[in-house]
Amino acid sequence: MKAMNFESTKWRREAIDEVVIDDETLARRRRRRNIILAVVGVILVAIVGLLLLLGGGEQAAAPAGAQGEQRPAVTVIVPGRQNVTATISATGSLAARRDMPVGVPGEGGQIARVLVEPGQWVNAGQTLAVIDRSVQAEEAAQLAAQIEVDRAELRLAQNELERAQALVSRGFISQADLDRKRAARDGAAARVRVAEAQLAAARARIGRLDVRAPTAGLVLSRSVEAGQVVGPGTGALFRIAANGEMELRARLPQSDLARLAPGRAASVTPVGSSQSYQGTIWQVSPIVDPETRQGEARILIPFNAELRPGGFASAEIAAGTTNAPLLPESAVMSDTRGSFVYVVDAEGAVHRRDVRIGEVSDRGMAITSGLTGNERVVLSAGVFLSPGQRVRPEPVRADR
Repeated sequence: MKAMNFESTKWRREAIDEVVIDDETLARRRRRRNIILAVVGVILVAIVGLLLLLGGGEQAAAPAGAQGEQRPAVTVIVPGRQNVTATISATGSLAARRDMPVGVPGEGGQIARVLVEPGQWVNAGQTLAVIDRSVQAEEAAQLAAQIEVDRAELRLAQNELERAQALVSRGFISQADLDRKRAARDGAAARVRVAEAQLAAARARIGRLDVRAPTAGLVLSRSVEAGQVVGPGTGALFRIAANGEMELRARLPQSDLARLAPGRAASVTPVGSSQSYQGTIWQVSPIVDPETRQGEARILIPFNAELRPGGFASAEIAAGTTNAPLLPESAVMSDTRGSFVYVVDAEGAVHRRDVRIGEVSDRGMAITSGLTGNERVVLSAGVFLSPGQRVRPEPVRADR
């Protein structure tokens, strides 16, 4: 058994020793291996290139298909047409509609008493101030006494005439004497009438010493004090707003004046007040200032103690109604070319539409031209869009 094992081992060693590989065989094997590796590399490169080509085509096709699906969503509104009340805004100064200065109606004198203060309501004919009349009263008394003297002379002349008429038939008095008696009687009667007229004039002058209100109204100012000497050249002692009526003298451009007429309603709000007062236009200026191109619309306001002449106020004047699309301010944009909106067509493309703005109010902006009211108008975010861009419109209901 041992011999057999030895021989087997020896045979194997010898068999190994007898395996000899020459250089040519080794070179052939290396070439075969390199060829196999090259073929495998070419196949792998071809597979990778094919995969990249197929993958790139899918990626290129994906955005093209996804572009239509990723359109930006925008809110649109179909405004329709509405009746819009046109209003004109204006500012101006408050004043009395009829500011009446009250001065000295007569020759004047020293003020004895002042009976009213600014802010008081007075009636027509009410006494505002009294001028001292002591001298004029004495003159009137003198004229009254002179009338009595003239009347006494008239009675005497009348009696003498009557006696002369009784005697003329007896021949004791000539007709010439009778005529002289009659002339004396007529002269005495004329002197009585003259004296009475002088007394009436003196009393009228005394009456004019009382400064009276020419009409009912509100006393706006007082420029006189007791003890002051006044005369015809003194100027106005009081200023009265006739019937207490006030007005707003609103300054407006020529284009707005053309849209107004007397009788239009207006709402007047004094500066610093939350209260508005209703009035009406009673006069529109027939001329326009050539420098400012503005004129006045005078708005009549009934008497109210809160309205003070000289104050500043604003007015909203009704100028009729128009039928037009009404858009919120967010939908209307402007640039150097003017105002415009974006509308979305049936294909979802955005287009610029130039518009003209009319009345602007809390309800929105009236569009006088450029829209029919049936378009889909971009409600907001128009600044982020560009003409021709495709969007996904999302409509909202227009307020009525």
